[in-house]
Amino acid sequence: MSGRTKYLLDEDSMPTQWYNLLADLPVAPPPPLHPGTNEPIGPDDLAPLFPQALIAQEVTEQRHVDIPGPVLDVYRLWRPSPLFRARRLERALDTPARIYYKYEGVSPVGSHKPNTSVPQAHYNAEDGVRRLTTETGAGQWGSALAFACASFGVDCEVWQVRASYDQKPYRRLMMETYGADVHPSPSKETAAGRAILEEHPESTGSLGIAISEAVEQAAADDTTRYALGSVLNHVLLHQTVIGEEALRQFDMAEDTPDLLVGCTGGGSNFGGLAFPFLREKLAGRMSPVIRAVEPAACPTLTRGRYTYDFGDTAGLTPLLKMHTLGHDFIPDPIHAGGLRYHGMSPLISHLYEQGLIEAREIAQQDCFAAGVRFARTEGIIPAPEPTHALAACVEEALRCRESGEEKVILTALCGHAHLDLPAYGAYLSGAVRDNALSEEDLARSLAEVPHLG
Repeated sequence: MSGRTKYLLDEDSMPTQWYNLLADLPVAPPPPLHPGTNEPIGPDDLAPLFPQALIAQEVTEQRHVDIPGPVLDVYRLWRPSPLFRARRLERALDTPARIYYKYEGVSPVGSHKPNTSVPQAHYNAEDGVRRLTTETGAGQWGSALAFACASFGVDCEVWQVRASYDQKPYRRLMMETYGADVHPSPSKETAAGRAILEEHPESTGSLGIAISEAVEQAAADDTTRYALGSVLNHVLLHQTVIGEEALRQFDMAEDTPDLLVGCTGGGSNFGGLAFPFLREKLAGRMSPVIRAVEPAACPTLTRGRYTYDFGDTAGLTPLLKMHTLGHDFIPDPIHAGGLRYHGMSPLISHLYEQGLIEAREIAQQDCFAAGVRFARTEGIIPAPEPTHALAACVEEALRCRESGEEKVILTALCGHAHLDLPAYGAYLSGAVRDNALSEEDLARSLAEVPHLG
């Protein structure tokens, strides 16, 4: 099989606006609520954590938001990112399906996360903020924020989930190289962390705990603010450069996706690819099936409850209407650390409730098998997170082999695994198990979830 393998856009074809899906939704999502009053929150409630520019983006109904010049200047270090046709994988699967992947591993930190860390650091620097705090699971987001803070002269402090801190020491070294201070979470640096350690001294941590620690530190200092790498509307807004570029690249390929697949933890990678395509689908210009794929160890969309819950473990954040396993839920320390979050983005949860997207969970061993197969054909070793989407792509391509259907499949390869190779070592040695969430653990966790509609 011969033909074009990659589709590259010139720098002058890079999007200069982010796309806001809220402008085109037939039904608006429920608002965040104040944890004390259960009333919708206003801009003043978010001011201790975020600059006004990001608060405005969180609630705006404008269809497009201009990308500031200083952000575009940093974006040009890696954007536009390439779209690949996975021809070698297609041959290995002997499938008539055409498989494409949008590759975000070309960024300085090797993932899609700088698409939002850069604008967040820019807006905070513009506002005179001296330090940003954050959490990180796999270390991708912490690395991205450390890079962005270095780009705009802002200090960075990161709480890295303990399981990931131990499994991925090179992620910590990357953050520290960019100038960040990194703590294992739970830590003794915060009241939230100390409370967890007192009850569970050997805690492997969770994103919910790490968020509590980062938020606590930000709220206590007027010169410090907090940055979140997923979940919130403004974060998903920034990521839409992925899908906007992919639409232009599909025009170059003279092709249209029938199925779009993305891994989902908090939702930024999935939303970044999917939202511009969903806009086209809502407008009747294309009709792809849009599928979110999550780990069986942390299946928020497929098995969580759709209700208001805290975004963190300590209950410091606003209440968000989302699919949740409970803010006290601590998933097994799976290798896809970026997907170990108890809740799903409220916007993506809303899309699922409205039937605009579908979701499924996949076990860890199947994901690593797909990652190895991809590495041995396409050459890129994918981060553990996007192997969930790759496993779903392989499944669909094999169904096409049986049916003869020439389906067009698109996924987001949101990062490489150069700093995640111990995870592959564990899989290749047979040490990786599936870690699926049991019905007993699910019931125990959901019993603590608030019933707020």
